[in-house]
Amino acid sequence: MSLSLTINLESFVSESLNSPLSYRDAGVDIDAGDALVERIKPLAKRTLRPEVISGIGGFAALVEIGQRYTEPVLVSGTDGVGTKLKLAFELNRHDTVGIDLVAMSVNDILVQGAEPLFFLDYFACGHLDVDIASSVIGGIAKGCEESGCALIGGETAEMPGMYPAGEYDLAGFAVGVAEKSQLINGKNISAGDVVIGLASSGPHSNGYSLIRKIVERSGLSWDSPFPGNDYPGKTLGDVLMCPTALYVKPILSLMKGVTVKGMAHITGGGLVDNIPRVLPEALQAEIHSSLWQRPTVFNWLQKTGQVSEDEMHRVFNCGIGFVVIVAANDQQAALDHLASQHVSATPIGVIKARHSDQPATIVV
Repeated sequence: MSLSLTINLESFVSESLNSPLSYRDAGVDIDAGDALVERIKPLAKRTLRPEVISGIGGFAALVEIGQRYTEPVLVSGTDGVGTKLKLAFELNRHDTVGIDLVAMSVNDILVQGAEPLFFLDYFACGHLDVDIASSVIGGIAKGCEESGCALIGGETAEMPGMYPAGEYDLAGFAVGVAEKSQLINGKNISAGDVVIGLASSGPHSNGYSLIRKIVERSGLSWDSPFPGNDYPGKTLGDVLMCPTALYVKPILSLMKGVTVKGMAHITGGGLVDNIPRVLPEALQAEIHSSLWQRPTVFNWLQKTGQVSEDEMHRVFNCGIGFVVIVAANDQQAALDHLASQHVSATPIGVIKARHSDQPATIVV
């Protein structure tokens, strides 16, 4: 009996070792990847611009710059979504992180005055769930549509053993174009200029490692009603999953009518670290936090996490997602134009001369 069992096991092992293997046996489903591409094609088609010659499906996508630029400069940017993805996994909500992904890159290249031309994504997972991937890429397509940016391709990488079940990673790549003579680099900013802040939609895609710690400390679950009355019917997860605001179309429109001297996308580092990136050496941005109403979500995060005021302004956007710097006599025209684009904006500070021992941005 024992000998027979041993022989049968040896035969089974021998047969298993000699049986043919497929990529699917190794954890990679080529058919699922093909199915995803077919689902993506109509989403990408809605984002196409006239400059796109070929998009999804080839080895590379082709885009021509066209004749409307005399000295075209390509402006590129790349980013991810950070640990906000952890929240997407916990809530099983995947339809908005793609918007975040697009926003983080197109808002960055917008700072230079560039119009986004095209976007590519990288989606990596251990096992490809076509429904989840389609939901994510659907969000990417929506973000591209809202930014006037063509989704022309990307990469879906199924890598068994690399990621926990149900999790994935995202990266995005945006390329835009600007006329060389119209690039915005902050060199014309001078003392007396005004800093205008454009409202954020929430924490955007920054500070989520701290946010997750704060929620853990609060004892609330992601599906708990948000404390207070400012977000009626919204759960904690609803408020914190709100996607990053896209500023492309209103800012490109603003640039046609008002001289914009400098801009900053308020991401990790907040107002304190991002505004100095566009300031000439001898200038300082003095920001007055009393000039805008901080959204309740930031007040709740600060109180619950006992986060200092300085730390709040270094980690979060605190309600200001994008900054535009204009001459004082252009302030009202800029505010009026942004209002016509349905963008909430307000003056939040002024540019001053600074000594070498002073910080480039202060929030008072």
